[in-house]
Amino acid sequence: MTRAMRMMEEQVKLCDGIVFVLDARAPFACLNKNLFKIFAHRPVVYVFNKYDLVEQSEFAKVLQQFKSENKRAITTVGTSKKSAKSLYLEIVNALNDVLEKYKNKGIKRPLRIMVAGLPNTGKSTIINLLCGGKKAKTGDKAGVTKDKQWLKVQNLELLDTPGTTPPSFDSETNATFLAFIGSINDDILDFTELSLELIRYLNQKYKDALKQAYGIETDEKTEYEVFEEIAKVKGCLRKGGVIDEERASSLFINDLRKGKLGKILFV
Repeated sequence: MTRAMRMMEEQVKLCDGIVFVLDARAPFACLNKNLFKIFAHRPVVYVFNKYDLVEQSEFAKVLQQFKSENKRAITTVGTSKKSAKSLYLEIVNALNDVLEKYKNKGIKRPLRIMVAGLPNTGKSTIINLLCGGKKAKTGDKAGVTKDKQWLKVQNLELLDTPGTTPPSFDSETNATFLAFIGSINDDILDFTELSLELIRYLNQKYKDALKQAYGIETDEKTEYEVFEEIAKVKGCLRKGGVIDEERASSLFINDLRKGKLGKILFV
């Protein structure tokens, strides 16, 4: 992460603006404050990707908060071509002042845009959306982009950067939200504990989610008792009826990330 931040500090000097990609499911947790220092005074477009995985009516409050702070914000579904045109126009509109300055100086070159954000928020997917093809490396786990990549689309040059997770979190809750959505390396996580945290959150905010997904009633049950029932539904039993915690928790968290538990917003 230190190497990635240093690289971004060097490359941002070449850039006219920033596209900051956030996962719409955990919008505030995705705000890496360390990146704000790097952006300096350049125009920033906040892109809430994976918008199809949250309820629009529920997410409206998030958008309103960003816009009330005079931040340019737009929602996208990185796999939908319908998002490409509106995103492109939002970026160009955000940099109108820069375009006008270049015009007055007789400078003719593409606008250079740094695409930044936490791991697995869909930065490379957004670039591919704008480019109209698979040009940037993508994946469904954190850390796919290892180095910078420059890619051209129309009158833009896009810089794909590695995901940058802060070295420490100002909130344990935000760290948990990022673990839910896959923005923290899975290899360092205890998936069983993470599953219990997810059950706890769903019971508080989305009471019917587990019933709708698995037919499980959660009233008057501990988080682990609910987890055991999920494991049984998923067929994660060893000989003697012992729960295979590792497999059950992995499948459960994967169901969340794939949207199989419904449209969940972590705020």
